[in-house]
Amino acid sequence: MSPRTHRVGVIPGDGIGPEVTAEALRVLAAVGESEGFSLETVGYDLGAERYLRTGEVLPASVLDELPALEAVLMGAVGDPRVPPGVLEGGLLLALRQQLDLYINLRPSKLFDGVASALAGVTPEDLDITIVRENTEGLYARRGSAGGDGEPATEISINTDRAVRRCVAYAFDLASAAGRSLTLVHKINVLERAGGLWKSIFDEVATGYPGVPTAYQHVDACGYLMVTQPRRFQVIVTDNLFGDILSDLAAGLVGGLGLVGSGNLRPGELSIFEPVHGSAPDIAGTGRANPIAAVISASLLLRHIGETGGAARVEAAVAAVAGKAAGRSTREVGDALVEACA
Repeated sequence: MSPRTHRVGVIPGDGIGPEVTAEALRVLAAVGESEGFSLETVGYDLGAERYLRTGEVLPASVLDELPALEAVLMGAVGDPRVPPGVLEGGLLLALRQQLDLYINLRPSKLFDGVASALAGVTPEDLDITIVRENTEGLYARRGSAGGDGEPATEISINTDRAVRRCVAYAFDLASAAGRSLTLVHKINVLERAGGLWKSIFDEVATGYPGVPTAYQHVDACGYLMVTQPRRFQVIVTDNLFGDILSDLAAGLVGGLGLVGSGNLRPGELSIFEPVHGSAPDIAGTGRANPIAAVISASLLLRHIGETGGAARVEAAVAAVAGKAAGRSTREVGDALVEACA
């Protein structure tokens, strides 16, 4: 029987992006050999170097090509030679919005042997998955720049359609995993947007009687994630709050180098990337931790239906993460490849 083949795009990114992406691809190749599938990769030259060379950030031709793929593995983007916002808005946010990648999925889990920012916690205390709406809110980039006495404004866009599909995905995820689901917003101040989220959350909850639910204001959630992290399993929230809380969660489990993410349109093309930055100061030194990129690769495998391979990668990460400190990028990659065999 011929192996299953999946067409996957690769955007190596900037700084340490190509280094950690290369290790993730090595892990995927090893898992494919063990699980009986292969990846046909399509490379895309997007990021700082292309922008500096051509002035292009995201050509229309690339947007036209991407939907023919099953998924994209992406490295971090960003470069001090490029003005802030050019790549973040023109590439990352544009991909999310143009491809309607309406879920940002960020699981943050403490691994054995990894030191948490919290004293005395165990892996059982810290296993938080944040489901973040990925196309609207304050990141819809609506408003005015201000100046000449006029106020600068950012408008938070929240539509019934976007909120409902995000909340439904979160309930499906929590139900399948047998976990609780907490809605996070700020309805005591943001009455309109928060009220829409809460009403839809309560409505959808009636179809999932087996999922324990709760609500927290975002400021209280930040406090409780630090003082009582075990109370949170799956969190669903808007774009801005999800961005902030997911970085907090990453800090609690050992840092951004241990957290992957998926920009999802369930059942269609989705993009997977580590949540850390491009770290240009250590690019080329061999000191970058590839684990976040490899976790992102495991999320990619789940998305394309290779659940056995995803489980194999997750087990390898759990075995290696606590021993990664002080090892080179390649050495950590070697250990992960060996663990996946």
